[in-house]
Amino acid sequence: MSTTTSEVILRTKGILPIQKLKVLNEAGVITGVDGHPIQEDQFQPNSIDLRLGEKAYRVRSSFLPENETVQQKINKLHQYSFSIEDGAVLEPNCVYIIPLLEKLKMPASHFSPQKKLFNGNGDQSVRLVSAENLTAKANPKSTTGRLDIFTRVITDYSHRFEEIEPGFEGNLYLEVVPKSFPIKVRTGHRLNQLRIRHGHTVLTDQDLLRVHSGDPLLFDESGTPLPLDEVKVNNGLFLSVNLHSNENDVLGYKAKKHRDLIDLDKINHYEVSDFWEPIRSASEDHLILEPEAFYIFASKERCRIPKHLAAEMIAYDTGSGELRTHYAGFFDSGFGGSAEDGGARAVLEVRSHDVPFLIEHGQTFCSMNFEPNSEIPDIIYGSDIKSNYQGQGLKLGKHFKQK
Repeated sequence: MSTTTSEVILRTKGILPIQKLKVLNEAGVITGVDGHPIQEDQFQPNSIDLRLGEKAYRVRSSFLPENETVQQKINKLHQYSFSIEDGAVLEPNCVYIIPLLEKLKMPASHFSPQKKLFNGNGDQSVRLVSAENLTAKANPKSTTGRLDIFTRVITDYSHRFEEIEPGFEGNLYLEVVPKSFPIKVRTGHRLNQLRIRHGHTVLTDQDLLRVHSGDPLLFDESGTPLPLDEVKVNNGLFLSVNLHSNENDVLGYKAKKHRDLIDLDKINHYEVSDFWEPIRSASEDHLILEPEAFYIFASKERCRIPKHLAAEMIAYDTGSGELRTHYAGFFDSGFGGSAEDGGARAVLEVRSHDVPFLIEHGQTFCSMNFEPNSEIPDIIYGSDIKSNYQGQGLKLGKHFKQK
């Protein structure tokens, strides 16, 4: 006999917007652990923020559990553990696993909206009426990437980071590796976010060009929409790096080594010069990146995300050397404002591995994939919520003093 207690009806495919995420919370698909219910301000236009739990484990190495639970892997690699309820420091280049305060109970199957009668088997706490099953994907928040904190969500028995399959039920864990600076974290801090999908409907290159022609996605530095023949697409929309600025203007930042810790509770607090070396305009149109140094740049193009779409920035494989770009990949609906606002630059978080690497003004750095929202979000980035990076140019994280 079925024990269905909640019904979630999805008629259209795409990224679930804020109002549907709240429905999933009410239905028990995504919840807090005991004593830590989901908070209203965790909900974003196309995602939900994930919170650090009460304890951190220092482990010898990163891992994927594959055929085990995350806790079983932690037990094998565990060096020591400590509470972060009152705050604790995570040291650079050490691997920590922190259980999160959220857990998932993804429906294991779905029922066609064309069928009027329930025809499932077994006990179901959530009845999903949809064309496809739900999946989920996590990504670091913008501030996490700009602080050079490497993070990945891990789940029991998974063979991929950040991705959550249909039917998953259990706790979520976060791998955290500070790279440039020691960081002080505490229970409830939000380093990552989760999107839930109904289907996986990435826009094709032709779709992107059609959207841009009527609802511009990319703009030049003056805020004028790029002509269609200048929009570069190849399994996504390409963005390039900006290395031009006025004389003495800052075009990028390089992280300093061996600095003091950054307390994630302290907003607009730290002096930029204590942690970052500014990179100023030079006569050349190129720059050589030092191996393993961390840089912040801005995109040459300005971009925007229409309210009916959500986007994710993907690192671009140059095919020459190894260049890591963009830890934090989610861009919410409404980023960059309206077409009349002329978009906003994307901030690029960059590290060259192994060898010095030359970059040039206008060099392709990353691509952006777009997916439709299953519905227009009830709120969008910038105008409806307190958004730290709306209308941005080159901008460091919110913990540094803003001019």
